[in-house]
Amino acid sequence: GPNGFAAGVAAQHSQDYSAWYGSIPGLKVVSPYSAEDAKGLMKAAIRDPNPVVVLENELLYGLSFPMSEEAQKDDFVIPFGKAKIERPGKDLTIVTLSRCVGQSLVAAEQLKQKYGIEAEVINLRSIKPLDVEAIVKSVKKTGHMMAVESGFPSFGVGAELLALTAEYAWDYLQAPPVRVTGAEVPTPYAQKLEEMSFPTEQL
Repeated sequence: GPNGFAAGVAAQHSQDYSAWYGSIPGLKVVSPYSAEDAKGLMKAAIRDPNPVVVLENELLYGLSFPMSEEAQKDDFVIPFGKAKIERPGKDLTIVTLSRCVGQSLVAAEQLKQKYGIEAEVINLRSIKPLDVEAIVKSVKKTGHMMAVESGFPSFGVGAELLALTAEYAWDYLQAPPVRVTGAEVPTPYAQKLEEMSFPTEQL
């Protein structure tokens, strides 16, 4: 169901439950970005005999995404725990989810145009189980890691991603991993303040 901030829904309806649900043993948690993600993950959730939480950002509902021929087939399913490389790169690994995937893709293009930095953007799709292998493989290649999410910084998905990177890819890091998150404040109702409280695609 709906997850995270939308547009003018203030502190009462802007909570991001990715980390909340992700901390529960035995619970699977997914967060689609594109139409293909939504279809493939929802079908996987329906077919799974155990509880699955599907977290969707409301701001994605009005967007259109291309669908590959494979995704249009009746038997198209995305397995849990499999991230997707939305943009390949060699200089920086950006690990993100949900609406932040689109923002990260825009930011990655800006990095290339302005600074010649080739960022690899990884769409998690699955929060739990997490595709640690894909993240570590990318960090080994780029040597740099950034986690991007719209949730709050304390005990969040970004914090978990940084911890896992430090545990499994420490020797390959050329700089400390960093995270971009929502601000540690109750989400404002005023639109301008709300915009200042969450990540954007602007560098």
